[in-house]
Amino acid sequence: MISDINNYFTNIYFHLHPKHQEAISHQSVRILQTIQKRRYVVIRDIAEQLSISQNTASEHVKKLVQHGWVIKERSEDDQRKVYLHLTDGGLAVLRKNTELDEEKLQNALSKLSVAEREKIKEAFRLLSEVST
Repeated sequence: MISDINNYFTNIYFHLHPKHQEAISHQSVRILQTIQKRRYVVIRDIAEQLSISQNTASEHVKKLVQHGWVIKERSEDDQRKVYLHLTDGGLAVLRKNTELDEEKLQNALSKLSVAEREKIKEAFRLLSEVST
């Protein structure tokens, strides 16, 4: 079953992903995802998520800041803490590198019945809920 799901998932992504325009590493995408999915993210969180040193995480984040995809903000409560946030540009880059192309997806879904589309939506919702 696991093998089947992984095979289906990679086929879906292969056929329905958008064309990438930015040169961005997989590690950078993972950093952007971490910032998007968590409310308060600091460099230490990035290092732990990617199993890298804090210095290496800091260098990666520095590049994302230079691209204008991430901003840093000092905590009002504790000036030692610096939180990371996505910019609108960062969110757009993240979407292009992790989401399916809406037009391609709509075209594929249009080949299914309403009931089939609802089944797919429900399956993704369930899997999303239990994966957190």
